[in-house]
Amino acid sequence: MLAIFSDLVEKCIEVFMDDFSVFVSSFSNCLENLDTVLKRCIQTNLVLNWEKCHFMVTEGIVLGHKISSRGIEVDKAKVEIIEKLPPPTNVKGI
Repeated sequence: MLAIFSDLVEKCIEVFMDDFSVFVSSFSNCLENLDTVLKRCIQTNLVLNWEKCHFMVTEGIVLGHKISSRGIEVDKAKVEIIEKLPPPTNVKGI
């Protein structure tokens, strides 16, 4: 994945393993960068899973963290799961 997008990394795309996120500061730049990335996918025969694709969102869950204009936050759903765990009853449970 890094080899495919090496010239775009940190300019308009972040790559982690087999996932990537396209980012921008304005709507018009978003369309330009998205066009560039999708054309690169076509050129390299990179097939995207459209069920996992999210376009034009202002926030989302990436690698278990909520990313938005406010920055990086903890995913509240994960915190709720931990809060609902029963308290440990022995050392092994800790």
